[in-house]
Amino acid sequence: MFSISRLNKSVLANWWWTVDKFTLCIICAIIFIGAFLVFSASPSVARTINVGDYHFIKRQIVFICISLFVIFFLSMQRLKTIRRLAVLGYVGAFILTFATLFVGFETKGASRWINLFGFSLQPSEFIKPTFVVVSAWLLDGSKKFEEFPGGVLSAGLFLLTVCILLLQPDVGMTIVVSFIWAFQLFLAGLPMVFVAGLVFLACLGGVGAYFAFDHVHSRVQAFFSSLASNDNLPYQVEKSLKAFESGNLLGKGPGEGVVKLNLPDAHTDFIFAVAGEEFGVWLCVIMVMLFSIIVVRALILSLKDNNLFVIYASSGLAASFGLQGIINMASTLHLMPTKGMTLPFVSYGGSSLLASAVCMGMLLAITRKNSSAEDKDL
Repeated sequence: MFSISRLNKSVLANWWWTVDKFTLCIICAIIFIGAFLVFSASPSVARTINVGDYHFIKRQIVFICISLFVIFFLSMQRLKTIRRLAVLGYVGAFILTFATLFVGFETKGASRWINLFGFSLQPSEFIKPTFVVVSAWLLDGSKKFEEFPGGVLSAGLFLLTVCILLLQPDVGMTIVVSFIWAFQLFLAGLPMVFVAGLVFLACLGGVGAYFAFDHVHSRVQAFFSSLASNDNLPYQVEKSLKAFESGNLLGKGPGEGVVKLNLPDAHTDFIFAVAGEEFGVWLCVIMVMLFSIIVVRALILSLKDNNLFVIYASSGLAASFGLQGIINMASTLHLMPTKGMTLPFVSYGGSSLLASAVCMGMLLAITRKNSSAEDKDL
């Protein structure tokens, strides 16, 4: 049986006795479920593009191995290192996201992808977790030092992030980043008057996006028209709902789903529908519970710490992870317009997996026991 003595002073031993092992186990459970669902959903998609049946799952396993390394590596770092890596990561992700406007290739009406060393990368996925940590650092600095304009710098960073995301355009990611930033401001003690103002601006932004971006307009129109009549359901949403209906409570069994054969994004954006058809409501409920546990546990652990940076960063990372999961599941169930946002650690895709790994690796590092005691400086 694997065990490490508490007298052991190595980096590995220190990590083992301070990391939140319960959250780590939940993350691994979600990754395992995701790998199994990709294995089930991807062969039909692979055949349509004339590649081997196991093309996607082989690539996903490689991405999973890299992601696990990223999680363990980041979770071993001190707060000071996490802050520095977040700054470097944000700068790198911002530059690459800006580059997609010129050398990126368009997918589903937006230029979000770039070819890098033979791989397709979506840099904007990495802006989200790094932005959360950098913003938390700035807000924490404004509390520690009266003359430090942390709030202003955080607002500037937010506006810069929103601008680059809307240029792609990526309205969904903009909404997620905006929500996280507003949540951090709320935790930082923002007056309710300003909270109401932000809500008003968010509503104006939503209306503006509806009229400014054709793909947003079409998706919103399709969503509301389908509410009036089921005959107007978008093709993928219709297939997704049929998958849940077919799976019912207990599901049809592993690999027995048939709706995925006609669902183009069954292994990515609509993988939750595959879970619903093949395993039924019970697995869907378990997946929702696993995501909820990570978010709630992170919030509880952060509130036990007196370090404001830990509170702002861990709460923001947890909210980011949970919100992305909610958006994916809700759009799959036709509770909101389709977004094209992946389900963290479950959907196929290297960018999504690695960005989720960065998010959770940083979260585990920030919520480690005694992390604040090891790191007192800004």
